[in-house]
Amino acid sequence: MRVLIAEDNVVTAARLRGLTHSWGYDAVITTDGPATLAALESPDAPRLILLDWVMPGMDGVEVCRWIRQRADGEHAYVIMLTARAEHKDMVEGFAAGADDFLVKPFDADELRSRLKAAARIVDLQVRLAANIGALTSALASVKTLKGMLPICGYCKSIRDDSNYWHAVEEYVTDHADVAFSHGICPTCLEAALEREGVTR
Repeated sequence: MRVLIAEDNVVTAARLRGLTHSWGYDAVITTDGPATLAALESPDAPRLILLDWVMPGMDGVEVCRWIRQRADGEHAYVIMLTARAEHKDMVEGFAAGADDFLVKPFDADELRSRLKAAARIVDLQVRLAANIGALTSALASVKTLKGMLPICGYCKSIRDDSNYWHAVEEYVTDHADVAFSHGICPTCLEAALEREGVTR
């Protein structure tokens, strides 16, 4: 899985790249706010984000708010990674839309565990979105008939809600995912031949 590391400190960024690579992640590094936005706007943008608070151009809180305002922003998992350790900072980070908060200097094992949990959540979100899309598409193509249908006892036409009468095949085709092919059953064939005076 790809992870975006938004970190302006070169040493910290290098350490994070090395750690995440050793854990099996493909890291993308950005060092300021605008570059982070550009990386997140790419078609294959990482959904797992390690976000520093203090960065040039735009800080991590602003980036986090920008992510959550996007239509697909709910599918990103943001871990704020910062030296700010006060309670009010944590509250501000979560209010901006962060999913997790880790204070520097961080413990590598703790970061690994949090990334593993985050990756699991992102994977579930992606699969859920795909399933919802498939279900929505399937439901859009399904037409159903339900309830009682008023039908003429003689000609078998069906009356709609506007009191108009329709041939059975016309009504069913409009209200269900059904197509008709026409033929003649043996009983009707015999009756038609008899009316025409044809003998077999």
